[in-house]
Amino acid sequence: MHDTTWFEIQGRPAVFVASSEFAGAAEAQSRALGLPQVRRVFVPHPIQDATDDEMRAKADAIVDAIIEALVD
Repeated sequence: MHDTTWFEIQGRPAVFVASSEFAGAAEAQSRALGLPQVRRVFVPHPIQDATDDEMRAKADAIVDAIIEALVD
């Protein structure tokens, strides 16, 4: 979240991507950093034990949301 916020403050579009497990923490952190509207996309949890094919499927499922967030 810190990096995403830094890029946004610099005028560079950025999107925070994390596991859905961290949605609440991301909301709190973005408010604490002064940028509550920072763009974020969440990958369905869990990811740590996902196979390569499962990770590719998770990435495929959110890539359009990431692109949309960057150009919105």
